[in-house]
Amino acid sequence: MAEQLRLMAVHAHPDDESSKGAATMAKYVAEGVDVLVVTCTGGERGSVLNPKMDRPDVWANIGDIRRAEMDAARAILGIEQAWLGFVDSGLPEGDPLPPLPDGCFALEEVDVAAAPLVRLMRQFRPHVVTTYDEEGGYPHPDHIMTHRVTVAAFEAAGDPDHHPELGEPWQPLKLYYDVGFSRAKIMALHEAMLAAGLESPYGEWMKRWEDRPDKGERITTRVECAEYFPVRDDALRAHATQIDPDGFWFQVPMDLQQRAWPTEDFQLARSMVDSPLPESDLFAGVRETCHAR
Repeated sequence: MAEQLRLMAVHAHPDDESSKGAATMAKYVAEGVDVLVVTCTGGERGSVLNPKMDRPDVWANIGDIRRAEMDAARAILGIEQAWLGFVDSGLPEGDPLPPLPDGCFALEEVDVAAAPLVRLMRQFRPHVVTTYDEEGGYPHPDHIMTHRVTVAAFEAAGDPDHHPELGEPWQPLKLYYDVGFSRAKIMALHEAMLAAGLESPYGEWMKRWEDRPDKGERITTRVECAEYFPVRDDALRAHATQIDPDGFWFQVPMDLQQRAWPTEDFQLARSMVDSPLPESDLFAGVRETCHAR
């Protein structure tokens, strides 16, 4: 009998799980994979990006509201979810940038912050782990810290000499970084909008990308999951303080998205199994290993 497949996705804040790799997770849930999202912080210092929610009563209860939003998104995606319990660092703005607030996630020692994630990895025993690249996907202090903590935990979880009090060792087999946007993806969506006679929301993006490195070159794995884009969008809308339902993320018609770019994309960063690149499955090489056990 084949071993149950398990996927762990490590994210910085509530809502990140719905904007990065959500359709992939929904696809694997539908296929019977156990999926656990780990949320490093409570998102307490996040902005309220939906004008309809920018109210004093929302700001006064932002921590509780963001947890309730996470509960709603979790149910929509069909996943399990766990909090690491760290405090949101906020996104510093200004020139020069202000110091990060005392006690926030990004100021924790990496080994200290990785310990509860090592414990979760040993408890949940994921075969595959996803998170952000070394730049955090974008340079938010909590995203960069999430990368560091996840890599540290991935390396430590299988080491029997590393804090045995955190549980029986378990070595995940693959580590991936989300590649949410690439130049090719933006161009495909942009051109599809224009071909449909619609105004593209990506015109300014295309200009900005002229001088930016293209992470599309990093993509090793494209997961076909267009069928689950509506589930992703429903989960996004559940984060009502963070996502404006009339805003940027919903300007491209669903059928056009599904035709123009039907995958979510990842970079394979670590692997303990043989899996020829490019891949179309995060569990490529893992399925064979689990069937052999």
